[in-house]
Amino acid sequence: MTEQPTERPSTPAATWRELRRGNERFVAGAPLHPRQDVEHRTALAQRQRPLVAIFGCSDSRLSAEIIFDVGLGDAFVVRNAGQVISESVLGSLEYAVGVLGVPLILVLGHDECGAVRAAIDSQADDATPLPPHIASIVERIVPAVRRVAAAEPGHPVDPSEVDASFVGREHLRDTVAELLESSEMISDGIAAGTLAIVGANYRLVEGRAETDVVVGRI
Repeated sequence: MTEQPTERPSTPAATWRELRRGNERFVAGAPLHPRQDVEHRTALAQRQRPLVAIFGCSDSRLSAEIIFDVGLGDAFVVRNAGQVISESVLGSLEYAVGVLGVPLILVLGHDECGAVRAAIDSQADDATPLPPHIASIVERIVPAVRRVAAAEPGHPVDPSEVDASFVGREHLRDTVAELLESSEMISDGIAAGTLAIVGANYRLVEGRAETDVVVGRI
């Protein structure tokens, strides 16, 4: 039988330590694949008690349960292209905090993000208009693009001169800030010390999730 982690973390700090250990196993190519057996699946049928809420990009290379080597019922995952805050995202994360009692929200970005690249390209002088629903996502990342490019209002941007990794980091921080500003439940949990938010960037080649911003006691 595969060795399983023995203690279930319940605090923000312990939960983040558990996720980092899982990511280290994934990076090393030695995952445990915990809590994926038939007995555990059956035990979860009537109730869930996840360790963490993860809000990440929909990119197919960003499979959070694999990256952090967790099992069924461990991660309450919310995803959309570019990890852009919306009413449905806020509602889902508040459900994870208020009803399921997760102690940690992980906001997970990554390098080589297509949404970030689209946001950069959209600011070029000769940019092709995007379909409306894609544009509604991309426009939420544009403020990070323009800050990184130090672009004056109304002026176009040369995409070749904008570092996409810097834009991704700025957008990740914007996402965490917006989450705090938009949800009283989440900000209250952080003030009480029962909840924390970690913003991390996932490196596709290395497989490593690197901590970028922390809000709360970790």
